[in-house]
Amino acid sequence: MAAGGSVWALDFDGVVCDSVGESSLSAWQASAELWPDLFAQPAVQVRRTEILDKMRTVRPVVETGYENLVQVRCLLEGVEPQDILTNWHALLPEYMQKWDLQRSELVERFGVTRDDWIARDLPDWLAANGIYAGLPELLQSLNTAHELYIVTTKQARFTEALLHNAAHLPLPAERIFSTAETGQPKSKVLAQLQAKHPGTEYHFVEDKLSTLEKVAKVPELDAWKLYLVDWGYNTVMERARAAADPRVEVVDLAALTAAAR
Repeated sequence: MAAGGSVWALDFDGVVCDSVGESSLSAWQASAELWPDLFAQPAVQVRRTEILDKMRTVRPVVETGYENLVQVRCLLEGVEPQDILTNWHALLPEYMQKWDLQRSELVERFGVTRDDWIARDLPDWLAANGIYAGLPELLQSLNTAHELYIVTTKQARFTEALLHNAAHLPLPAERIFSTAETGQPKSKVLAQLQAKHPGTEYHFVEDKLSTLEKVAKVPELDAWKLYLVDWGYNTVMERARAAADPRVEVVDLAALTAAAR
């Protein structure tokens, strides 16, 4: 780390990577394997484009990738996108119980579907994702001048593949923390990073306001500067709420780049 550098922890999906296209396609395929009788119905197959479009609409409430599978079936069963956007915290456990779903099984199935796609056609999988404009340069700058970490709900192997192949940043695996794999909340990861790097500045960048609000409630993390990006998977209402929160700074790419200098 350069002299005067600080700790930067960035979320991945919604901050670095626009993954909704790939995650929706992977969720559709994984759902077809999980519920073959449902997907064998011709009426379901003709709704593929419609459901994939709605998946982009409801993406802001997804915390961890496996939830995409539950959303696919909810939409097929007639749950309205607006209901998902406003009530997902209640709907997710309700439908997990209704359909007898286990988190670990969904995580595994979602991961295997992605692994199969990557093994079959890595360029196609990469193309289904997108790195936000300006983020490769920002990541390079942060990695050169500061201690850079990725703290994500995405499984680490997919994050690493996208960082290496799409963002062109060979970040070591030990700097990628996947809460999907550890089960730890992001606040615990931030506490670990703070303990590892005492006596410096700490910056956490997210596109999920709910995650930042959880961090803000932990007194031990008061030293962290919290940023909500004005892109990714958040809503106008969330950005307005963040702007009124003294702990959170809403930033565009130019403001984040300036803060990182």
